[in-house]
Amino acid sequence: MNIVILAAGQGKRMHSNLPKVLHPLAGKALLAHVIDTARSLAPQSICVVYGHGGEVVRAAIDAPDLIWVLQEPQLGTGHAVLQAMPHLGNAATTLVLYGDVPLIQVDTLRHLVHAARDALAVLTVELADPGGYGRIVRNAAGEVVRIVEQKDATADERAIREVNTGIVALPTDRLAAWLGQLSNDNAQQEYYLTDIVALAVGERVPVRTAQARGEWEVLGVNSKVQLAQLERVAQRRIADRLLEQGVRLADPERIDVRGELVCGRDVFIDINCVFQGKVVLEEAVEIGPACVLKNARVGAGSRLAAFSHIEDATVGPDGVIGPFARLRPGTDLAAGVHVGNFVELKNARLAAGSKANHLAYVGDAIIGSRVNIGAGTITCNYDGANKFKTVIEDDAFIGSDTQLVAPVTVGRGATLGAGTTLTKDAPPDTLTISRARQISIPGWKRPSKK
Repeated sequence: MNIVILAAGQGKRMHSNLPKVLHPLAGKALLAHVIDTARSLAPQSICVVYGHGGEVVRAAIDAPDLIWVLQEPQLGTGHAVLQAMPHLGNAATTLVLYGDVPLIQVDTLRHLVHAARDALAVLTVELADPGGYGRIVRNAAGEVVRIVEQKDATADERAIREVNTGIVALPTDRLAAWLGQLSNDNAQQEYYLTDIVALAVGERVPVRTAQARGEWEVLGVNSKVQLAQLERVAQRRIADRLLEQGVRLADPERIDVRGELVCGRDVFIDINCVFQGKVVLEEAVEIGPACVLKNARVGAGSRLAAFSHIEDATVGPDGVIGPFARLRPGTDLAAGVHVGNFVELKNARLAAGSKANHLAYVGDAIIGSRVNIGAGTITCNYDGANKFKTVIEDDAFIGSDTQLVAPVTVGRGATLGAGTTLTKDAPPDTLTISRARQISIPGWKRPSKK
């Protein structure tokens, strides 16, 4: 089939310099959601009709399998599809989607395309309050005879709850013929794609319908309010899928997945956690409240306490992280590592059983097994121009308030006394200490206020 995605709208009600179709839903642009759905149907071609935002839209989402067509000026949905016609295979079915309707489902579209093999197929939905939508008018036999807009509808027609979504599928040769017959004799002076329904009825071409599973599937975005409403719909659907897979959520209404979240068995996620990019939580992982994970993997049995932040990092099995811990890009923790409150790691590898439990910064470092890093320890890895590496070998003990001025190595089993500033390698199995000589000054008094 051919797929045409209409994405040329300006989105004035968004009140934003960002083109409407690039606003994010669940961490991905509205248009990207639609394109991914289109790809799932394995079409012959995907043609994106763009306009407002121009090259910004194209640059943000461009890919080799997309055909981009500029609609300039914007003269309605029928005019938009007409711009794509030179790029469509005439022997195929054409499916028309909208770049601001991101939650349409693949199965629904398959039913619609199947209905369009020798007919015009229109996707409809039943609404409790159909106000503002075009109504689907059927005859006594249940056949679609026309779509009537609310302003033109009679009282009986306004009572109809089945409405048009604007998503259609039909043979491409018929689409080309009907687009050429559209008129802009209306208040907006635009060419409406929905007018092809009347043309099909006039030529006695069957008009079939497929139904969306619910209103949420065909909701469009025209304002920040609608975007926020749809975000909650999307997040609740994600939460429901996680629950069905066996994940325990403290509150399904308070989770944000802005990418791909993969969970093993018996995972628990507390409230207000945010997952970005691809995050993998292995079996029996526990995530405390208000944690943020981006492109991260957490090993089986590990526990993240509240307000921990992990980005482009890996936590091994049975780790204990946080609260208020920050694992920055390049961090790789082996099994049983403890990283406590207000500890920041960056481009650091910690081997099994090592601990940094309080108030430390470890950057550009290789830490061996069973190392204890005391409170207030800092690896001084940056000289203002270049980064340098710190190596701490197995079973070393780093006393509190220690500064390791890289490049430097602490030998296996070495101990650094509290308050040490290490500028040279510390030998293994030795106590190394560097402090100023302690003195007491008799008779010294604190300054007093005058």
